[in-house]
Amino acid sequence: MANFDEVVIRDVSLASRLRARIEREGPITFRDWMEAALYDERAGYYCRPGSPRQGRAGDYRTAPESSPLFAATFAGYFSKLFADLVFELGSPPTWTIFEAGAGGGEFAQGVLHSLRADYPEVFSATSYVIDEVSPATRGRAAERLSEFSERLTFQRLGEIESSANAGVCFSNELIDAFPVHRVIVRNGRLRELCVGMNQNDFVWVERDPDQRVAAYCRRVELRLAEDQIAEINLAAEEFISRAAGLFDRGFLITVDYGAERDELLHSPDRFAGTLRAFHRHQLIDNVLASPGEQDLTTTVDWTQIKEVGRSAGLRAIRLERLDHFLLSEGIGILSELVTHTRDPVEALRLSTSAREMIMPNGLAASFQVLVQEKHA
Repeated sequence: MANFDEVVIRDVSLASRLRARIEREGPITFRDWMEAALYDERAGYYCRPGSPRQGRAGDYRTAPESSPLFAATFAGYFSKLFADLVFELGSPPTWTIFEAGAGGGEFAQGVLHSLRADYPEVFSATSYVIDEVSPATRGRAAERLSEFSERLTFQRLGEIESSANAGVCFSNELIDAFPVHRVIVRNGRLRELCVGMNQNDFVWVERDPDQRVAAYCRRVELRLAEDQIAEINLAAEEFISRAAGLFDRGFLITVDYGAERDELLHSPDRFAGTLRAFHRHQLIDNVLASPGEQDLTTTVDWTQIKEVGRSAGLRAIRLERLDHFLLSEGIGILSELVTHTRDPVEALRLSTSAREMIMPNGLAASFQVLVQEKHA
């Protein structure tokens, strides 16, 4: 039985623990603050149990929960990639689908159902590995995917020591939630925006940049105007490099919202960076308020992702808007989904949700798909 001191420590709020750390250590990087706000094991936004994050009751909606078309389309696309690998390598006895940031398993369930029903040869060759940070969410995913337990593994990608012969690594709205550093130019000098305290409030504090941040800015020859802010996503580079090492031959597929570096740096509406906070589908002005209780996100730098991919042996073969991808790869799949649905109400729901995804101003219009290929 836990003693009184242990209970008190567990019950201290995340905000209080962050304040205590800042009082003890001085201002901390926003990267460290954001990591705690999103991924603290007890109270981080993505880890705290019992609070809905997705759907109408949560703070955001994702494509897998919005329409079955999303997972079914990617299952069909995965089958094409599997055929490419068979052509290149000869029939591989197995391949692995790695899903990073899998959440409650909605996408995995849709993919595995579609593969089993429509691509049985691919299904029989598939092992599915899920990487999900939250223990509670992993539990929900395991329950949702129990019928596929014989070909399902839960493992953090950073803990996988040996590479698969062939595979796909897929992520959806993952990189935008990685903790980032923030930099600004003041009086012609690069400074880093850190988090300090003003009485009981979290506030921005400027100091010399972290060495890794400064090295990155030199490497990409970052040029900011006076008072301009930019986010530096070093975690994205670590993830792409790690993902590229998961297989000898295969594909890395990244779905997220982003832009090329020139667009990010020269768009007037992004002069103050792209950091945003959401709560109950509303944009929150103060991103430092209520750590652990609101979603934090930044726009992905596709130039960075492609540069890191090249260094890791990947070649970008496709980058396009998600709605365009779904239309080109999934229009026949949508017809099949509707045709094979006997319940007219369900058929209408499928059609309506798919239209919501692929209309010009629909959910998918703000996202992109990047496909990178790795040869042995």
